[in-house]
Amino acid sequence: MVNERLPKVPQNPPADLSAESRDVTSFAGILWRIHRTAGIHVLAWNTPRTFGPLADMRYDPHPGPRPAASSVGVHYNATDIKTALAEVYQQDRVIDLRGNGPQLTAWRPTRPLRLLDLTDTWAIRNGASFVLNAAPKRVCRRWSRAIYEQFPDLDGIHVHSTMTGAPNIVVTDRSADAFPVHPDFSEALWAVETLVRSQARTIGYRVI
Repeated sequence: MVNERLPKVPQNPPADLSAESRDVTSFAGILWRIHRTAGIHVLAWNTPRTFGPLADMRYDPHPGPRPAASSVGVHYNATDIKTALAEVYQQDRVIDLRGNGPQLTAWRPTRPLRLLDLTDTWAIRNGASFVLNAAPKRVCRRWSRAIYEQFPDLDGIHVHSTMTGAPNIVVTDRSADAFPVHPDFSEALWAVETLVRSQARTIGYRVI
């Protein structure tokens, strides 16, 4: 019999989260992100955002509930270009090549990142389930905050994109020493329009 009283993803995580060695994964590959270079509150490509939590961001670990400046930082990354595009332009599924100076940047951590793997059985062993990856954003933020507080030796989390299902890597300010001085690749979206259009076709997004 199914126990209807136990939600697949509790609104609030347990006060005593646990993790085994199998729950921690290492990542040292290429990461992709799209970031603004114009407008307000522009950050360098390798600078975690310390203002939050923001209502439209899923894994902001900042103390809340209202956005504020803090010492806690977050930095969202995809493991492929189409997922970076899908995530950033998900609201209307239109990729603007020039608005706010979007830049496509690839970087490789200078040391392996230590990440809590939320794509396997960690969630179910901590009172949630695999659908934690797609829970309401406010719930994901609470879990992300608890993970940040209870696992200070980790750089971040390994999750599935809710848009493409591909891996996303979300790191915090604790990964600051893993950022290189220079990225492997960085170009304005308009300068790589052919690439952007080919990737956009795979996810059904328009390009303007």
